[in-house]
Amino acid sequence: MKKFAVRAGSALLFFVTINFYALSVWTGRAFSGWGFVLLVLLFFAANLRLPQKGASSRRIEVLDSGGELLKQFLAVTAAEIVFSILFFVFCRPLNTANVLLHLLSVLVLENLLFWNGMLRVYLTSVQLGIKWRVIGALCGWIPLVHLWALGRILRITGREVAFERARLELNAVRAENEICATRYPILLVHGVFFRDSKLLDYWGRIPAELKRNGAAVYYGGQQSAASVADSGAELTERIRELVRETGCEKVNLIAHSKGGLDCRYAITHAGAGELVASLTTVNTPHRGCLFADELLGRISARVQNAIARRYNRAARLLGDREPDFLRAVQDLTASSCARFNEQTPDLPGVLYQSVGSVMRRAASGKFPLNMTYPLVRHFDGENDGLVAVESMPWGEAFRLVRTKKRGVSHADMIDLNRENIPDFDVREFYVQLVSGLKARGL
Repeated sequence: MKKFAVRAGSALLFFVTINFYALSVWTGRAFSGWGFVLLVLLFFAANLRLPQKGASSRRIEVLDSGGELLKQFLAVTAAEIVFSILFFVFCRPLNTANVLLHLLSVLVLENLLFWNGMLRVYLTSVQLGIKWRVIGALCGWIPLVHLWALGRILRITGREVAFERARLELNAVRAENEICATRYPILLVHGVFFRDSKLLDYWGRIPAELKRNGAAVYYGGQQSAASVADSGAELTERIRELVRETGCEKVNLIAHSKGGLDCRYAITHAGAGELVASLTTVNTPHRGCLFADELLGRISARVQNAIARRYNRAARLLGDREPDFLRAVQDLTASSCARFNEQTPDLPGVLYQSVGSVMRRAASGKFPLNMTYPLVRHFDGENDGLVAVESMPWGEAFRLVRTKKRGVSHADMIDLNRENIPDFDVREFYVQLVSGLKARGL
């Protein structure tokens, strides 16, 4: 009720301000120019200041205020259309100066309110993505269509505000419990063709959520493209370094995609086994990808080498010391993984478990997973856009994420796109995953 009263009061203030001169003419009273200045100042104070951080984050407060301003804009615009028609029909006589002042007030102040709200929404929303930002910009110039686009934007951002506030409230309730405060720290290990980055976290919003619930989180930091053996050796050095620096004795590994194979090599062959308490693999191709065998068999060596040279050149610019595109891809084939599994038994004393996901259709994933999904389905069956479901299980337990509507892609499982997916809260998924490790004394 309080929020509605504030919204109504602000909308009324805005309506009176933009119609100041029109009301003056209609009522036959010469309102003071200072009165108009006062109204404008009140309008600025009510609608242009940024909200303070409340129960939720500052970003969410600004996003919510942007949505409120746009709702006010729609309500006042509808009222203004009716008022202006009545004003021009029934208010006589009219002179050019009064008409121009009225139209100028409407044009300037309504645009000010609209762009104030739109900029807040565009600059703070995560869920709009590029798609709806572009649609909103293009449709903004088309009458009536722009109202549809604005309605969709308000629905998307409204759901985002509600979702994020619910997450923050949940974390606040269980803050003292520190349900992710495991005995050993969490080491997140990325997959192939990516690097850990402070600017764009491979794991999206997951690390911050784990930290809010008590986890100590670190990163593998291996190269983006290398053989499983080379990446496993790098990870072993990283684990040893972490143990020396923190005195933690062991680590819990959570590894995505090829990172799961890298970790298994590190544990069994590179000497990291005694320093690892658990390994949880996420959408890892433990049995490889048949479509990778097929592609490598069809593409000539000349083309493969040309692609590898281009990728390796780019990878060096991003920090890889010795990138090896072809070895990384070849180690993901079904034939290579079959040999790897024979030569890499699980090490006693380490908890092995796995999770995976499945897409329901090509449109469930963003580019390029929407393109690769049909190809993988043809050769491997159900998949996440890259890895077949049958290839994902490893260890004593396997959990498959399968949603009713859209499915969950290879990238969604690490929150790469920062998307709130219906029926699957990726941040809560990892919170529960890590709290399970804590419950086992790890």
